[in-house]
Amino acid sequence: MDALASLCKRRGFIFQSSEIYGGINGFWDYGPLGVELKRNVREAWWKAMVTHREDVVGLDASIIMHPRIWEASGHLAGFTDPMVDCRACKKRFRADQLCEDAGLDFSPGQPLPENMKCPACGEPALTPPRDFNLMFKTFIGPVEEGSSVAYLRPETAQAIFAQYNNVLSVSRVKVPFGIAQIGKAFRNEINPRNYTFRSREFEQMELEFFIKPGTDAEWHAYWVEQRMAWYQRVGLPRESLHYDVHPKEKLAHYASACTDVAYAFPFGVQELEGIAARGNFDLSRHQEYSGKSMEYFDQETGERFIPHVIEPSAGVDRIALALLCEAYRPEWISKKDSSDIQEADPAVNRAPEGYELRNLMKFAPCIAPIKAAVFPLLKNKPELVESARGIFQSLRNRWNIFYDETGAIGRRYRRQDEIGTPFGITVDFQTLEDRTVTLRERDGMTQERVSIDALSEKISAAVDA
Repeated sequence: MDALASLCKRRGFIFQSSEIYGGINGFWDYGPLGVELKRNVREAWWKAMVTHREDVVGLDASIIMHPRIWEASGHLAGFTDPMVDCRACKKRFRADQLCEDAGLDFSPGQPLPENMKCPACGEPALTPPRDFNLMFKTFIGPVEEGSSVAYLRPETAQAIFAQYNNVLSVSRVKVPFGIAQIGKAFRNEINPRNYTFRSREFEQMELEFFIKPGTDAEWHAYWVEQRMAWYQRVGLPRESLHYDVHPKEKLAHYASACTDVAYAFPFGVQELEGIAARGNFDLSRHQEYSGKSMEYFDQETGERFIPHVIEPSAGVDRIALALLCEAYRPEWISKKDSSDIQEADPAVNRAPEGYELRNLMKFAPCIAPIKAAVFPLLKNKPELVESARGIFQSLRNRWNIFYDETGAIGRRYRRQDEIGTPFGITVDFQTLEDRTVTLRERDGMTQERVSIDALSEKISAAVDA
């Protein structure tokens, strides 16, 4: 992870928030390449969940909502983590994480094992666990008083439930149908860790899919299959993905099923997305607290019911981190034979004799921040530069394309390999004769001559697949 984090900072994927002031724990900024990576993740999700479907519509709700929403949802009363403090060093930890790290089971309300030591200072001085509400509190208006208290949303789902009736009335949708949303959420995590995996500010992609009661198992299985297939399309191989089916005794009281899609990170197998069958708990609670009916009238059968919900809920930041981990493939390449490639050890700074290091990010083309880079072979030849700039301008109307005329051509290739650009396009003197260019493929470093007129089709076949 250290080598990956170093590359992410050096190449502009991820920066520590407020770094010039020493940083702030649990918050991260995405640089020029990180912004593109996250945007591609969001777009791939939106296409799969909304654009390419007839039964899902979108919503973009405000981050701050009426505090009664969080009463109805149960967040004010029960959205907590077990917290412990070290009396010696004054640092704070999550009790369940301490037990997990020690290979122990943790149940809410139970004390920590006697003489458990603080992971920071090593002293057996931990306090008993106590509940800590994770919501960030703020105030609406100029006076900080009880009547003006509000909260930054800890999830995006509740806005969907609160706007369910409005969406139903304007969209002409029928059960089964879904409402999708992408947006920021905030949780005051006790102990953010594992790079960007557990942060205090993050982005969620959530679908609430409203179904007829009694069809929960069928639709839950459908969405588990759909979501697992999507992860493989964006570049996470099946062997790195895991199902975590929650046993009945660990389900929320309102849920009939929950399956997590998890990824094998360097720090362990961790959740990317939860797919839950939530029953009608949320709509029923909002009906109770708001006094507004959440019933659906089925015109075909004459039935009235409060729909049940299947909720696939994914984290953009976690998916982006998984894609970075999966894509990062440093290699040692023989200086004599470029087909002689060995997997490099990120912890070893020096390549074996006769080899050179290639830092490679093997993003799926649809996710890669930059789709292709255009290079004139020589920058001091105006005719090459003019042709290269023309190709660059024509392609950037469709994709994010990079132009680079500085340094040896091999060095320019390596710079693009390190940020995951799938294709390199080199304009040389032959281009001026027959309007062909050298198209280099990132992973195998193979090269072929391609007509300028065929470039868009070649790139589209990979990027838009």
